[in-house]
Amino acid sequence: MSDIDQTATIPSASSIFRLFLPEHLPATLMLAGGVTLYAVESYIMATIAPSIVRDIGGLALFSWVTSLFVAAAVLGSIFVAMRPRGIGLRSVYVIAALVFGVGSLIAAAAPSMPVVLIGRAVQGLGTGALAALGYAFIRFVYPEPLWPKASTLYAAIWGVATVIGPTLGGFFSSGHAWRYAFIVLVPLGLLMAFLAPRLLPEVGDDREQEKTPVAQIGLLLAAVLMVSAAGAIETTATKVALIAASVVAVAGMIFIEGRSPNRLLPSGAVSLSQPISRVYLAMLAMTVVLVSDVFIPYFLQTLHGVPAIVSGYLVALVALGWTFAAFLSGSWAGGRAYWAIALGALIQAAATACLAVFLAKDNPDGHMLIIVSAAIGMFMMGFGIGLGWAHLVAMVLRLVADNEKDKASAAIPTMSSLGGAFGAAFAGVIANGAGLVHPGGIPGALSAAHWLYLLMALPGVLAVAASLTLRRAA
Repeated sequence: MSDIDQTATIPSASSIFRLFLPEHLPATLMLAGGVTLYAVESYIMATIAPSIVRDIGGLALFSWVTSLFVAAAVLGSIFVAMRPRGIGLRSVYVIAALVFGVGSLIAAAAPSMPVVLIGRAVQGLGTGALAALGYAFIRFVYPEPLWPKASTLYAAIWGVATVIGPTLGGFFSSGHAWRYAFIVLVPLGLLMAFLAPRLLPEVGDDREQEKTPVAQIGLLLAAVLMVSAAGAIETTATKVALIAASVVAVAGMIFIEGRSPNRLLPSGAVSLSQPISRVYLAMLAMTVVLVSDVFIPYFLQTLHGVPAIVSGYLVALVALGWTFAAFLSGSWAGGRAYWAIALGALIQAAATACLAVFLAKDNPDGHMLIIVSAAIGMFMMGFGIGLGWAHLVAMVLRLVADNEKDKASAAIPTMSSLGGAFGAAFAGVIANGAGLVHPGGIPGALSAAHWLYLLMALPGVLAVAASLTLRRAA
């Protein structure tokens, strides 16, 4: 069927608002709600974490607030695919929402940072599963033409969360008020657990009976923990050693995965000869590039004299670009979907390289032409990944057998978490190695900005290469 024919058969799928029609609305609210919980909580925590340290101490454990959450979220997403037989997706949603509520309660009542970390880990388990369920349910609650639309909605949620999360976090950032940021989440988790059996469909378990791939899970979690810890360590030698060890762990996981009858990922996911592996590779590489935006506020403030609050909203252009592009391309199908993926990867890589020029400028007077040029680069950086991400998600679900779709959908947030962790660590190594701390100041920031975005464009080139091989799969 030609691209035109495919589009012509689904004229009513041209709007994301079809997800909110009466027959889809209950499931949409629940699935989008789970993703919203994950997204907003991530940004709230980034805002209130310094307040927690000021109130109860634990600065030495500060980095683990995020590291344990990410590792636990990966484990939560894996549980969706590796859950015991007889536990349906709807039951997993109930469990995940309750686990999230328990984690929030633990963190709210924590007398010390170690207890906060326990609460964050439990929260991560719940939100990781909820995020994975958003993808796992897609094929059961929406017709195939709406699969990219659901992914577009999730992208929009993350875009909105970049503004809402820090804003909400600001309300809870003084004194003991940080505890209320967790307390208000407890009844929300309970409500979601109560509504899930009433608003989500009961679906059959079409997975094959398999043993849990303990070795692969252990190596993957070790890799995430090591690379997350590396992202928070200033000593370059230690950082590089941890990243190297995490790469070895991932390589070991891939080696075992390719030879074990008990797989963590769907068939062909670790063989580059199979299109599903190249889809995951594109997702991973694009996410690695994206998280380099964490340094943008620092460079804007240091090199361009932009006020802190303004720099925070400028970096939100990355998420805005993702959301805008996702809406723009959400109804594309067939060949147009393929070109959205390939062109999006190219745009992201090019925009990232452009930041090495426009962001790495000594602009103390804040000349608007330079700042606007950098802002366009930020927007296009997000625009590139947003243009093709929903189509990559839909491609994952189309390329695997029914009995492996739970594995395939659970691997999507896992790839995002893994890419985010590695991207943050790589960005830290590049920036520090280029002089961000030593010599520091304006010269260090100029060098760090230039080399960071020049080198971080390279994973984007890898995403372009992977995307260009997906023509037939699209």
